[in-house]
Amino acid sequence: MTDRRRIVVVGAGVIGCAIARELARRGGRCTVVDPRHAGRGATQASAGMLAPYVEAHAGGPMLELCVRSLDLYDEWIAGVRRDAVALGGRDDIALPEYGRIGTLEIALSPERAASLRGGHGVWMEPPAVAALVPQLAPTAGALRNERHGYVDARQLTDALAESAESSGAGFVPARAERIERRNGALVVELGPEHPALHADAVVIAAGAWTNRINGVRTPPVRPVRGQLLLHWGDIGSIPAILWGPDCYIVPRRYPPHLLIGATVEDVGFDERPTEEGPARLFEAARRLLPALSEDTVREVRVGLRPATPDELPVLGDDPSESGIFHASGHYRNGILLAPITAQLIADLVIDGRRDPCLEHFRVDRFSTRSD
Repeated sequence: MTDRRRIVVVGAGVIGCAIARELARRGGRCTVVDPRHAGRGATQASAGMLAPYVEAHAGGPMLELCVRSLDLYDEWIAGVRRDAVALGGRDDIALPEYGRIGTLEIALSPERAASLRGGHGVWMEPPAVAALVPQLAPTAGALRNERHGYVDARQLTDALAESAESSGAGFVPARAERIERRNGALVVELGPEHPALHADAVVIAAGAWTNRINGVRTPPVRPVRGQLLLHWGDIGSIPAILWGPDCYIVPRRYPPHLLIGATVEDVGFDERPTEEGPARLFEAARRLLPALSEDTVREVRVGLRPATPDELPVLGDDPSESGIFHASGHYRNGILLAPITAQLIADLVIDGRRDPCLEHFRVDRFSTRSD
């Protein structure tokens, strides 16, 4: 079914761009509003890990949602790459960079080894771990999951935005200040420098800035600062994502380097890098890979992750306001959950189909504010 309703997506991170692409491809007249360039908020500081069995150890609806999204990734990335080539992108290198190289959850103590045994994956004894990754410090073993992987978050979001635009979506460099209903239509106020946008549906995907939108119910999303290091030194090939007690290390191929992350800091909307956070990260990484050199850390990236009180996303239609849809609070899993979020929201907005899983992520599970 083709739907030519006017749809405004608030937020141009990976979630907003994924939703805009899906809506536009299904025929929606989509406009994305964000004061920053696509993917230059929390997304640009993401390592792009796709590791549901590490991030959602507790299981339940969150793990189920993450696994569903991971299952979409191969086909989804193939489509994004086809779009990039069709738009004149480079076809000599597969962009965005994407690899299902697996994860190694490293045990540095017998106690940690005991807690990891029996998890999702294959347990490896210390000699097997050393043979696979000789650069590692001595371990007590590791849990390997070969389904996991990574994607370059910046490249992905740029490609999603370009694909959305090619399908008819527009991008407005402005902040959504207020959403209200006038004469039956939703109106998104953008401030004095931009005319208001009239819409039949609004998707709120503003990440950590969700609560700065007035006029509608918003979930209690708070910013959590994450700092990420880029290490360009040559320590040899690392065949899997390494997950230690206080950091993770993601190897990248084009060009070869390592991403080391990430801090978790409740500091409000402060996006400034610090000395302490990166120093702690580096020391944690060096406990895993002793050959790392501090001199070859070339960049610190900072982003504000959007976290809810229960650390689950807010997804679906707003039961108190027709035409308002929520896609925020993805916290540490925005990249992983992008394809399933885009699918679920487009199903709702375009086709009126509501997936049963959305019951677990309703906006009204919290006491929420409305101005």
